[in-house]
Amino acid sequence: MIAISRSKPGVIWLHLALLALANLIWAAQGTAVKFLDPHMGPIAITFLPFYVTTLLMVPLLVRMRRRAEPGKSALTARDWGSFALAGVGGQVLAQLGMTWGISKSLASNGAIMNLLIPAISAVLASMMLREKLTALRCVAFAAGLAGVLLLSADDIRKTSFLDSKLVAGNLMILGGCVGSSFYNVYCKGLLRRFHEVEVLIFSYITASLASLPLLIWVEPFAWSVFRSFDPKAWAAFAFLALLMYGVSMLAFFYVLQFLDVTIASLSLYLVPVFGTLLAVAALGERLGPYAISGAVIVVVSSLLIFKYDSAT
Repeated sequence: MIAISRSKPGVIWLHLALLALANLIWAAQGTAVKFLDPHMGPIAITFLPFYVTTLLMVPLLVRMRRRAEPGKSALTARDWGSFALAGVGGQVLAQLGMTWGISKSLASNGAIMNLLIPAISAVLASMMLREKLTALRCVAFAAGLAGVLLLSADDIRKTSFLDSKLVAGNLMILGGCVGSSFYNVYCKGLLRRFHEVEVLIFSYITASLASLPLLIWVEPFAWSVFRSFDPKAWAAFAFLALLMYGVSMLAFFYVLQFLDVTIASLSLYLVPVFGTLLAVAALGERLGPYAISGAVIVVVSSLLIFKYDSAT
């Protein structure tokens, strides 16, 4: 792993820019889903753009592997097993857990429980990858979490974790958080042997195959729904397929080659920051003093951990 160093400010800013881009895209996911919600069910909204991303990237994957160094061996059954574990235990669990969980719970519960992903990722990374939980990283986690909680005051007031009617949904959301964390940590290990495009697409292929039965039996899909799409729905679908599942994940995986999962996962606290800023820009919402303070704390803690963390 390449350590973060003060002598390479250009590299630090490149990594920060790519992580910020990925988080900006992830922050806009909820808006895209709202535009598609009148036209498709949650499973179709989740996986149809996912399939499109996979199909679009397969030619890139084929071309890249043809240009690979001579003697590079074909994938073994063990390799496919690893990609299946990443795709099914990571992507499918993450997407289904969040989609079904929020449908059975509250969006505010999902927004707050998503804050567990960096912490879960750090624990899994320490167990699976032997990454260090240094004092600086713990302080950065605490500061980032405090900032996001200030930023998410409205969501906190709306949460209801102990309502018996919402328990099943909350457990699904928690499962989605674990799936997302597991995917990032497990794929970090795969990046030691495979290119980020290979890790992404091979895991997407296995996730696509595993999720197809859901669109056949659980939520039967009809192609006629596309006839009802308006321009906003088409734009939202394209956003999910090209940016959400494509560009953002490639950017995140590229950075993940050089940074510990613990550090990269801290950037996820930027998602609610960008989400709030998008709401201000698109919907004319106003930021209160707590929201502004929370956003500043998150940004500053992210910058400090990138600048001063030097654990390998």
